[in-house]
Amino acid sequence: MKEGLAMNNAWEALPLGSIRAEGWLYNQLRIQADGLTGHLEEHWADVGPDNGWIGGNGESWERGPYYVDGLLPLAYILNDENLIAKANRWVEWALNSQQENGMFGPARITTVNTDIDKEQDWWHYMIMLKVFMQYEEATGDPRVIPFLTKFMDYVLGQIESQPLRGWAQARGAEILLCLVWLYNRTQNEDLLKLASIVKEQTTDWTDIFYDFPFWRKVEQWDWRTHVVNVAMGLKTPGVIFELTGDSLDQEAVYRGIESLMTYHGQAHGMFSGDEWLSGTSPSQGVELCAVVEYMFTLEQLTRIFGDGKFADVLEKVAFNVLPATISADWTSHQYDQQVNQIVCNVAPRAWSNGPYANVFGLEPNFGCCTANMHQGWPKFVSHLWMKDKEGGLAAVSYAPCHVRTEVAGGVQAELRVSGEYPFRERVSMELQLDRPAGFAMRLRIPGWCKSPVIKVNGAEMPIEIEHGYTAINREWQAGDQIELSLPMEVQTVSRNLFAVSVERGPLVYALPVEENWQLLRKRERFNDYELYPASQWKYGLLADTSFKAVVSEGELPYQPFLASESPVKLEAQGKLVPDWRMEGNNAGTPPLAPNTDDQPVTDLVLVPYGGAKLRIGEFPLIGERKTARNR
Repeated sequence: MKEGLAMNNAWEALPLGSIRAEGWLYNQLRIQADGLTGHLEEHWADVGPDNGWIGGNGESWERGPYYVDGLLPLAYILNDENLIAKANRWVEWALNSQQENGMFGPARITTVNTDIDKEQDWWHYMIMLKVFMQYEEATGDPRVIPFLTKFMDYVLGQIESQPLRGWAQARGAEILLCLVWLYNRTQNEDLLKLASIVKEQTTDWTDIFYDFPFWRKVEQWDWRTHVVNVAMGLKTPGVIFELTGDSLDQEAVYRGIESLMTYHGQAHGMFSGDEWLSGTSPSQGVELCAVVEYMFTLEQLTRIFGDGKFADVLEKVAFNVLPATISADWTSHQYDQQVNQIVCNVAPRAWSNGPYANVFGLEPNFGCCTANMHQGWPKFVSHLWMKDKEGGLAAVSYAPCHVRTEVAGGVQAELRVSGEYPFRERVSMELQLDRPAGFAMRLRIPGWCKSPVIKVNGAEMPIEIEHGYTAINREWQAGDQIELSLPMEVQTVSRNLFAVSVERGPLVYALPVEENWQLLRKRERFNDYELYPASQWKYGLLADTSFKAVVSEGELPYQPFLASESPVKLEAQGKLVPDWRMEGNNAGTPPLAPNTDDQPVTDLVLVPYGGAKLRIGEFPLIGERKTARNR
């Protein structure tokens, strides 16, 4: 790439701190800060005072970088001085650790259990690169760009003799992201040379996703089917496209997501992976690390391609999968979650992970998720809105927020988004400008919405959708009001063996099972729990049931992802399925043709999936479908 040739990305992400969460989304960040993210250092030795990334002799591989990669954006979005001080401690140590040759970080790399071998491992540095990018955007610290340039010079001199291997080889896109970011700020041609080498050494995800070979549940180790590698790898063709513009890479992204959802897709919008890709059964697990990494991947794909399809998937994962696997007070989490999750206990399952993997606790199964889970909500907030290359604004999600940025002509703009989406259908936006400005406001029209309505200052606007967006080009004035109506219709989605899941807008709905939380391991603050069902779970849905949405009025509860306080519920009808049994400590496969002739019709109340820790999210279908009666 030569100077003057633009990168092949549709949009630009806004610098960290440009977007502040409001409403229910702010509460999620505050709950997170008051729980595991804000207090992990005091209660988990792996990121405590002895961590190698702050000068100690303890763990000095990925866990510290993982943790600060979520802590730092949380701190700066909340503008929380205590959290900023915690995050900056890690940044300052790393900045001050740089050697004359450009290398930085702990002198001796150790995991929790052992020293890493003598060969160069680039993986954990890649995580810290993401930390530095966010830190520079939030603070403007002038040390960061020279620091990163010096490190990349070192990498360029070493990488052919010490190539990417293992995790780094599968996750090379993480360093490519930094190389693109740094090149855009320095125009240093050596960065493109290094990017070319990294591209060649990285797993060929374009080839894998273009003609996807993994059609069945994977039973043994393979770097290409490790679910976190897959979730991160999906961005690789996109980042390569950003560098080269090769349409093959672009097509591979779309084909890859389609294949993953066909062969391993789950009702909540993620693909399975209780370590390896695990098929479509609703009792297979999905690892929390994969959830937050897939969210980050989708944020990058939205930025690169400007396609609302990626934002549709991002919202589905963020609003369903993420809150489902973390306790409502952010004091415990699972390693693996299930769509049909009727018990969370220490028991063997048909997974590659251990018997502890689906309990709620501090460090179930492996500690990687304990360190890595923190980036989910903060990075979602920082990517809610982006800018096009002409200085216009583009909506990625309508979650409540306040945006401050510069738009076309150097005009200072503020945009406040309210309405408590996705729990409600109407979104209100108020624009403030320091002077009038002409630019495009690109509003995403979700793929599930059939009859959107947009009004500007009370006047209805025409809607022409391209790549999931409609653009309103006009001379905007201070105080302009945009009202967006996104009617949410209930729909059932066919799954395997004629089972169905239920969706309304971006939310998936599940039958909550009453939860009996039993203490498994007591600690000073963050305990481990098993969850046992205290109500019946084996219900199927009538094929011809009607659905009634019951949306509460007034202020949302502080934590809307709590089954007992769900601000929106669906009323439906079903029957008990007596022959639906447990299999291998899980809910068995939803029966293909359940025998319920002797069972009465039962009124069921479904809640958003993310609020029900025990639940049925994929239902056997009872009877024959006749008409759709949703309201």
